[in-house]
Amino acid sequence: MSYILILMIIVAAGAVVYALVRGLIAFANMKPGDVDADGITASHKKQNEMMFARVKYQAIAIVLVIVLLALAGGQS
Repeated sequence: MSYILILMIIVAAGAVVYALVRGLIAFANMKPGDVDADGITASHKKQNEMMFARVKYQAIAIVLVIVLLALAGGQS
């Protein structure tokens, strides 16, 4: 069971890194002229999406680590 949790933690950490890199790329490609009707740039929207995705994946990884620690503590 712990091997499955460790694999899931690694996948969640990879998703965090992916969302972080996508957000940084959106930040690097910011074009002030690319504005929608509300006055928000497309890259700004993408940055916000990636920030929320990163936070979500970090929360999943933290919960998985807590579950892994709880299982490991129960075995001793």
